[in-house]
Amino acid sequence: MLNITTKREGENLLVRLDGQLDRLTAPQLYDTLTANLDGVKNLTLDFEKLDYTSSAGLRVLLATEKEIGKKGRMEIIHVNEMIMDAFEVTGLVDIFNIV
Repeated sequence: MLNITTKREGENLLVRLDGQLDRLTAPQLYDTLTANLDGVKNLTLDFEKLDYTSSAGLRVLLATEKEIGKKGRMEIIHVNEMIMDAFEVTGLVDIFNIV
């Protein structure tokens, strides 16, 4: 299960994830991001309450990074150790702006 909350202020979008980002919930995140990215130049993904991400979740994050990178920037905050390990193993730590 994944709960997603969004908060938009002008060109800034904050997306908080709570739960697990996996093959079942990755489409939910993709749909939420797609519906909210128009006009966004700064996207912040808050992983404070995200427990897990699978490769399906990583693919959504990578696609989002590529899309937002055309017009702005994406940053990921509050990444736990397990998710950071996944970023490091896949090399995504060098692609994502992790704060």
